[in-house]
Amino acid sequence: MQADLSRATISQYSVDLRQFIDFRQSTLPNGMRIVEAYNSSGLSFTLLPDRGLDIWHASYNGLPLTWISQNSPHPPDFGASWLRQFNGGLLVTCGLRHVGHAEIDDETGEHRDLHGDYTRLRAGALSTHGAWRDDRYLLELTGVVAESTFFGPQLRLTRTVRMALGEPWVEIEDHVQNVGDAPAPLMHLHHINFGYPLVQEGVELLTSTVAAYPMDENARRGQAQRTRYERAAAQRPEEVYLHHVRAAADGTTLAALVGDDFGVQVAWDASQAPYLTQWKNFRQTIYLNGIEPGNCLPEGQNRARRAGRLVQLAPDATRTLRTRITILAGRAAIAEARQRVAALDATGAPVAINMADYAA
Repeated sequence: MQADLSRATISQYSVDLRQFIDFRQSTLPNGMRIVEAYNSSGLSFTLLPDRGLDIWHASYNGLPLTWISQNSPHPPDFGASWLRQFNGGLLVTCGLRHVGHAEIDDETGEHRDLHGDYTRLRAGALSTHGAWRDDRYLLELTGVVAESTFFGPQLRLTRTVRMALGEPWVEIEDHVQNVGDAPAPLMHLHHINFGYPLVQEGVELLTSTVAAYPMDENARRGQAQRTRYERAAAQRPEEVYLHHVRAAADGTTLAALVGDDFGVQVAWDASQAPYLTQWKNFRQTIYLNGIEPGNCLPEGQNRARRAGRLVQLAPDATRTLRTRITILAGRAAIAEARQRVAALDATGAPVAINMADYAA
């Protein structure tokens, strides 16, 4: 059944737009706050204010889009490792000062856990705002997350999660500001994760890629099949590829995971987030695959600093990471995604980054 969700029609039939689109906050028995995002587009998802306002479970017309871990969502715990705290879910933000394997800083001796501290931080100042813009109704939820330490970096992330009535997409817009008095390293990556049945054998990755670099020997062995996805297999190791992508004149680029008649597109501003990481994980029972735009690679501060890739955010400066995840439902939507990637291949320009050290 097709529903007319225009402003004129809805005003005739409904007195409260929460009938069609809403953010609904509640508290779980373990004390965690959750916000259920409901949209009559068929796309629904759960936000975790106590885990950085990331996205946990997500579904489209009742089918899950991602994988979730046992007993998740887990309350934040700095005494547990990042992997024990991993909820799975559609979005796990990495950073804000470190993305990559655990490491000891070459200069200061600081220990940094896998992918940084952000995922354990709580969002405050939650607020929602909805308004008609011409004939489209947009609803936003905003929260603020602080990553700081006394006598250390003072970073403040303001996140807005945005959706439109009847449209099957969600947009995550992060503004990170250095509110301290000294430059601070900024490594910021949207770890966007998709699982079965969205991803399964035969699904294909579409990107406008200049070059893709395997991150280790195992990925190098699988490089010939990098764009194809396979079924789950027991104890199969993960593969990670680093993409040098093309972007349109306005800086936007995209990646899509597509089957014959269903898929998902991830679009972002490559002028702010010039790197794309592809994570392939076919391991049985924990089948989860990532499309990960960011202002960095998942290589840690040490290697990024040596290669000249580590971003330093000046006092009062702000950087933005804006990502939109869109459902591709039907063969026509898949064909349009292919056309968008083909257009980037034909007219896009390689983003200005240097990953020559990964080509060796």
